Amino acid sequence: MAKHLDLEEQEQLAEIKHFWNKYGNLISTVLIVVFGGIAAFNGWNWWQTRQAGEAAALYEQVEQAAAARETERLQRALADIQKSYGGTTYAQQAALLAAKTLQDAGQVDPARAALAWVADKTSDAGYRSVARLRLAALLTQAKAYDEALQRLAEPMPAAFEPLAADRRGDIYTLQGKTAEAIAQYQKAVAGLDAGSEYRRLVEVKLASLGGEIAKS
Repeated sequence: MAKHLDLEEQEQLAEIKHFWNKYGNLISTVLIVVFGGIAAFNGWNWWQTRQAGEAAALYEQVEQAAAARETERLQRALADIQKSYGGTTYAQQAALLAAKTLQDAGQVDPARAALAWVADKTSDAGYRSVARLRLAALLTQAKAYDEALQRLAEPMPAAFEPLAADRRGDIYTLQGKTAEAIAQYQKAVAGLDAGSEYRRLVEVKLASLGGEIAKS
């Protein structure tokens, strides 16, 4: 009986040995790839978490400088987060916050630069649209009408299109292009919620040019 079991064990060992000789390298390779992938994934998550934490710390510096209206410190902190963590949401938010603070402080050129950075660098359509709208407003104030229209020319998410149309209407009004301004204001009105304060404001501008307001 013992010899019979020994023979069975030997046969099983032989089969295992044969199987391993045939597929061992493949199995080892697969295991290396699988565990390597797990390690890489964990490493990537760790790196992402670390990046987010460091970016958040720099954003806090921007926020503190903005609250204190310390524009020099604000621009240094913004430059740091743009350089090291430019691809993060924190950097985009920091640039928008810095632009508003700098504009309020009368420092229009660095404000425009911060907005242009978001408009040109970010992959987030929402942040990009906000930056373009605000940048177009600053360019309009500087009478750089063509550049402002260029910033508004690229497609935006549907929610931002009425706002862009309103901006274009303002620019055309300032240029004396009444027909173009009316068309843009009508487009803005059509896309805004009925009864909203913003829509009523655009309707006033439209009426002042003699444009018709479509019934809704």
